[in-house]
Amino acid sequence: MRSDALSTLRELDARAGDGIHVRLLWSEHGERALVAVADEKTADAFAIEVPEGVNALTVFSHPYAYAEDSALVYSADDLPE
Repeated sequence: MRSDALSTLRELDARAGDGIHVRLLWSEHGERALVAVADEKTADAFAIEVPEGVNALTVFSHPYAYAEDSALVYSADDLPE
């Protein structure tokens, strides 16, 4: 993910369980919703741009169902705190 786009992210919601952190983010730069997932156990991290016409809370609730088609791999350190 590009750093200029990352600087405009605002967290709308977050949850964590069993070492997996899921964040619902709004990009003011691109006027789009993203769901970011970071797994502490494996150090894997990815972000999903919420597809047009899909409810962002659905992707937030079930990110792995949407991950295969639209996931962007990133470092968890790339996202703002």
